[in-house]
Order: sequence, then structure tokens, then C-alpha cells
Amino acid sequence: MDTDRLLLIVEDDEAFARTLTRSFERRGYRVLRADGLQGVEALLPAHTPEFAVVDLKLKGEASGLACVRALHAHSETMRIVVLTGFASIATAVEAIKLGASHYLAKPSNTDDIEAAFGLDEGNTEVALTNRSSSIKTLEWERIHEVLAESDFNISEAARRLGMHRRTLSRKLEKHRV
Repeated sequence: MDTDRLLLIVEDDEAFARTLTRSFERRGYRVLRADGLQGVEALLPAHTPEFAVVDLKLKGEASGLACVRALHAHSETMRIVVLTGFASIATAVEAIKLGASHYLAKPSNTDDIEAAFGLDEGNTEVALTNRSSSIKTLEWERIHEVLAESDFNISEAARRLGMHRRTLSRKLEKHRV
């Protein structure tokens, strides 16, 4: 299959996914959509997108980081942008380690995402902030760090974090600050 300007959007928010789809289609992309890891795994045998936009927080037990890993394993040249409303240093580092090309905090628009697809190197001019992290942010970063270390196995991550599996699942389903 022709992969020229084929884009995969991995987003579980139907309205946001629809908006992104229309915006990228107007720019000449052919767009595929998935709402999580299972959807990504179902699409990959028949399609090899050149670009992907992956939401970090997806419903269910798999995070967007698991999708990044699967996409990068399928095609090392795919330009993957992680888009999140729950940005943290730990998840940004893990996303890049797992194969993402770029990591953007919401709100980001189609222009920002398309510009990120074209970035091959980091930017030394990015402004540094002096904002301290909240306890909730630190907890979120630690959970994602342990999830990545345990290959996104919820039971193993819960064991390593010293919490019940259901508690971890509930934390992953809640909205983060």
C-alpha cells in the first residue's frame, strides 16, 4: 500500500479525533484512526503510515506509550508525535526512548503537529521553566516510569509500586492535573 502522507491518529476522544482527521485531510493526508493499542495492532498488518499522532492517555489499560512502542517496532522511519494534556518529564523521556519523534503538550493545533513531523533535531532555543512539580504530577511520572519498566504490564507495575492492581487501573482511568 502507498504510504505517501498516510497518517494514523491514535485518540480515544471521538470529537477530538474527528477534528484532527478533518484538519489533516484538508492538508492532503490520508488518515487512519485507532482508539487504542488493539486498534493500532489491527491496522498495522495492512498499513504502514508515514506519520502518527498518539494521545498519551488512552482509555483502558494500555497507555499511548505502548502504542508508540508498537508503531516504532513496525516502522523505524515513522514520524510519531505524542500529544498529551498530561505532560511530564518522565513520559516525554519514555516516549522519545520508545521511538516518538516529538512530544507536544495540549493544547496543540494541526500546525504544531505538522511542524513536529518535520523536526529532525532538538531545539536548543527552547525556554527553560522554573515550575516545580506537584505531588500529583510526580505520582503520574512515577507510575508511567514503572509501567514502561514493566513493559506496560499492569499487574507487575502495581506490584512494583506497592499498590493493588485495581487501584492502579483506577488511577490510569482518572484525569490527571
